[in-house]
Amino acid sequence: TLDRALRNSQKARSMLADLLEVGRSDAGCFQCCHFEVPAVVDAVLMEALEFADARLWEALHSQDADRQRESLLNRHGIRIVCSPAACQTQPCQDETKFRQILSNLIKNGLQHRRQQLEIGVDCQEVTLLVDLRDDGPRVEKENRENIFERYTQLKECVMLSRTGHGLGLAGARILARRMGGDIVVTSKRGTGAVFRLTLPLMFEQSH
Repeated sequence: TLDRALRNSQKARSMLADLLEVGRSDAGCFQCCHFEVPAVVDAVLMEALEFADARLWEALHSQDADRQRESLLNRHGIRIVCSPAACQTQPCQDETKFRQILSNLIKNGLQHRRQQLEIGVDCQEVTLLVDLRDDGPRVEKENRENIFERYTQLKECVMLSRTGHGLGLAGARILARRMGGDIVVTSKRGTGAVFRLTLPLMFEQSH
């Protein structure tokens, strides 16, 4: 009962955080700083796992070395792949909003994957790319914009069972666009879905 109450509280807090960050972005409130993307991705994944898979989260915390944690994640079908360019680049963006976007995308991937979730991070010229690839249900072409609409839940069908409270992905895309980037989804039969986040390495207030 306590675990269920904790999960419900965490879910409510996450939804509230989404709304607050979207509201701040609408008001033009951004606090930009340089940060290391791999460290942020690792931290946000751990936070998401605490919510989505408490046993795995506890097991990861019992490991002393990074290699041991990486091996345990891989055995559970979770991989983080950062290119050398991404490891060496420190974007100047709103880190809090970036964490919020990433959190929603990772939680979505953890919720809908069957066995695999890969988080790929790369930099191309002045753009940061984050790809989240899962092996869950595909997203039909006609629904690839609908899943980003606020308060929209997609009905289940033969090849699609991606539902939620209708705030996470919508809020993530709003924040990404306010920061000068975007989120798009692609999906092929039998391969799950890929959510791609693009962000400029340097925030520009004009966005």
